[in-house]
Amino acid sequence: MPPVNDQFERTIVAPAICAGVGVHTGRRVRLAIRPAAPGSGITFVRTDVRDHDNRIPVSGEAVVDARLNTMIENAAGVRLSTIEHLMAAFAALGVSNAVVEVDGPELPILDGSALPFVQLLDRAGFRGQDAFQRVIEILEPIRVEEGDKSAALLPCDRYEMRFEIDFPTPVIGNQVVDFVVDERTFRHEIMAARTFGFAHEVEALRQAGLARGGSLENAVVIDGDVILNPGGLRMEREFVRHKALDAIGDLYVLGAPLLGRYEGVKAGHALNNQLVRALLANPQAWRIVTRAPELALAC
Repeated sequence: MPPVNDQFERTIVAPAICAGVGVHTGRRVRLAIRPAAPGSGITFVRTDVRDHDNRIPVSGEAVVDARLNTMIENAAGVRLSTIEHLMAAFAALGVSNAVVEVDGPELPILDGSALPFVQLLDRAGFRGQDAFQRVIEILEPIRVEEGDKSAALLPCDRYEMRFEIDFPTPVIGNQVVDFVVDERTFRHEIMAARTFGFAHEVEALRQAGLARGGSLENAVVIDGDVILNPGGLRMEREFVRHKALDAIGDLYVLGAPLLGRYEGVKAGHALNNQLVRALLANPQAWRIVTRAPELALAC
């Protein structure tokens, strides 16, 4: 089933506006989420770009870089990065259609989780639309691997997710989550999990033009066997829960919720996008199903 108990597409009622710092660029940006018409999907707009086409519709093919975040690009070469946390909130709350305006090259990281985006969308409110929700049904297994990392989509009668990570530091170690991807589970177990990183990697990342806006206010930072954040973790297994959050957002670039099971082992944004592209390249492995009352139409 789709992640909300509504067989119709949804958008928001009123604009939702916030501002914050991009975790990689360190630039302050303003973001506005606006309602959109049925069937239009999620479109990002770079309002600071005026000499090129500044609209970037979300799709699997639009993802052009997945180093530590998910970056999308349009045909004019206009890019936008770090969309995954907002995309996860859209997916879990059943937002099918929205226009997201941002006046910089990256979405604000806020607290490093999807929680602020969920709160923003809740305040805006939700509105059902005159179009039945489409669902991507997985018909055959699709799997991608890279060394000891893997990601797979398997047939299932609901949207499920299993994620496993394994880090040598005892602060993290081996962690697994296995859950049904729906709105209730996302709100209670996933959305507040923050992104994380290691103190010894910060300088190298900044020299590579990344993590310039990262801080203890928007990420869990680990130094050896110690968590540097004064408040510690928000929840048990926060690290793997955040990786699952990322995967939900990365998969929603497909444009619809899944009817299938995702299984990730040490996977990141890059492998998730490889999985998306592998699925799109194998049309016999999936189909679009329209969920209508008393009716399921294969498209």
